Amino acid sequence: MHTFMRLTVLLLLVVFSLSACSKFAKVQKSTDYEYKLRMAEKYYVMKKYHYAQQLYEELFPIFKGDAKFEDIFYKYAYCYYYLKDWMQAENLFKQFVEVFPTSPKAEEMEYMRAYTYYRQSPKAELDQTNTTKTIALMQVFINSHPGSARIKEASDIIDNLRVKLEVKEYKNAELYFNLGHYLASAIAFTSLMNNFPDSPKGEEYKLLVIRSYYLYALNSIEDKKASRFEQVITEANDFKDRFPDSKLSGEVDRYLNLSQNNIKSLQNEQVKATN
Repeated sequence: MHTFMRLTVLLLLVVFSLSACSKFAKVQKSTDYEYKLRMAEKYYVMKKYHYAQQLYEELFPIFKGDAKFEDIFYKYAYCYYYLKDWMQAENLFKQFVEVFPTSPKAEEMEYMRAYTYYRQSPKAELDQTNTTKTIALMQVFINSHPGSARIKEASDIIDNLRVKLEVKEYKNAELYFNLGHYLASAIAFTSLMNNFPDSPKGEEYKLLVIRSYYLYALNSIEDKKASRFEQVITEANDFKDRFPDSKLSGEVDRYLNLSQNNIKSLQNEQVKATN
């Protein structure tokens, strides 16, 4: 019984689909362009964007230069957006502004162009090209439209994406550390601090710089150890200057003392070797 019901529902869906396709084919064949435009509008309102997009595309050369063309272009661009064809949507939003720079909708189109890149921003572990493009375009939008009601949303998106970029950089630096590439991790964590100077995790990043340099020094050949432990001391003192009230100061002091003791031991060994 259940199988029969499922087959019946499936058959009805196929019939409805074929009927819809047949009706759409008749609309496409029509030479009454006003009728085709009305049907495109109807499909758009019904959220049948695939049908609307095809009709708008066919009507482009017919209504180009007409007063209705701006609205056709506007909805045509949104069809691609709603169909999640981000690249084509971005291109059309951009073109709309170029074709209608003084349109009341131009501001919205500029924002939506940036927003299509935002929709393509992947999770932190992946390539962040679209993330950086979003930030750049949202910042251009903010600068170009200081009175826009979309400023807050654009600013929030930038903030959220900068957190994602920070996570991406952190994971890269952490990978170097976990692989035992301590010099590379020290440089990467330093770069992370410089790129995100206002991060609430700045103290943690600086500690990881110190830890990386310490392990780099510890695993160095004897001739290089003293200068590399000096680097740890320099970084530790810089931490104390930057974060005098940090809860991580005890850990920093530990690396500072270890490095100083290692340098003293190396100096004592040199003295013994010369006697």
